[in-house]
Amino acid sequence: MRKEFMSMEERSLKVLANDTTFFNKISNTLTKLLIPTKVGINGMMISIKRNALLKTYENYKTVDKDNHTKEETTRNRYEESYTLYLESIDKYIMDSVYKKVKNGSASTFEQNALSNYYNVVHLKERDYAEYKARKQKFLLDLDYESVLSAGKEKVIKKFRQLYIEKSDELYKSILKNYSIKLADGVKEKNLNQVELYKNIFLTLDEYVKEILPLKLEYDFADFEKIRKDYDELDTYEIGKLDEKDFLEKNMILLGMSRTLFTHSLPLVAAEQCYQKLLRDARNLILSTKKENKKEEVYGALLKIIQNYNEKLLSTKVYWENQEEREIYKKFWKEYEAAKSDDQKEIAILKKELHDVQDNGPKAKQIRQYYKNKLVEFGAMKQYKNTCRTIENIKYTKK
Repeated sequence: MRKEFMSMEERSLKVLANDTTFFNKISNTLTKLLIPTKVGINGMMISIKRNALLKTYENYKTVDKDNHTKEETTRNRYEESYTLYLESIDKYIMDSVYKKVKNGSASTFEQNALSNYYNVVHLKERDYAEYKARKQKFLLDLDYESVLSAGKEKVIKKFRQLYIEKSDELYKSILKNYSIKLADGVKEKNLNQVELYKNIFLTLDEYVKEILPLKLEYDFADFEKIRKDYDELDTYEIGKLDEKDFLEKNMILLGMSRTLFTHSLPLVAAEQCYQKLLRDARNLILSTKKENKKEEVYGALLKIIQNYNEKLLSTKVYWENQEEREIYKKFWKEYEAAKSDDQKEIAILKKELHDVQDNGPKAKQIRQYYKNKLVEFGAMKQYKNTCRTIENIKYTKK
């Protein structure tokens, strides 16, 4: 178990408004004069701890794995160096950034850094597992930016590989924590559950933007499996996205997660995320008034269903409900045998009619929408309601 590094939040981080008394004016002036020295000392300490970490990291990567005793000793030294390194960055924030924000001499970057630190610290009471991972990631990111800005190529090259590996571990830890929460079976209407889905998609997006491009520099072996999705994702980085675009973007991220985070976001959790996207797409169809926009959302729904079946359900081995498995196998056989896009769409609509079984008003509306589509394809007949009055017949009310 990794040794806990001292948390800075144990000391107050509240940024107070400057007093206007003579004494406080003097002390603030002195603080400003002392800060550059303090920053220099902290920067030196971080550099020393970073160099020690890189050395133990290199030893750990090259140690003989068959020599279990030596391998364990090397790993422990590496983990201890990592802890001391993070502590030194944590101390830098308290001793310099916090004071600079307090006395008004901080840069925009430093102000944002402290603000982001607050957001991480606030996680501690709500979710300690996520807090631990997010705090490590924050401190790593902070120093990585510092290393890049220094511009020393030799240090950048050494540190980048460690940064990628650690970031990869932390993102997996965060997503695994989310997956466990989903497995707890919190009710769908619970606000925390909605927030949980949002956090999963944001974390996937963050990883693909920040870490995946760095991994590609080191010949990421599984890239060919996600190349098409990765290229398509670029089209969602330009301009302002609407709700339909976000649904499609999250669908792509979820599809990529089947390769990037197979164990951290396992099939059960990924399936729940797909189902969330489907519910959102159906609701968006019903809430969209303009017919052309409604058709665009319907097109997005078809994409999500196709992606869900190809990326996840077609690879699903264990089914709790065998009847559902047989229904899916029948649908997938029909879908694969379809010779045109229209035939595929008809197969999807029939499957959707089966899947949307709720008797609520929204479910009835979307089912009717699907039926209308099937009527347009000629795959379903629509009969008009008719009535006829028969003359000379007497009715007795009971």
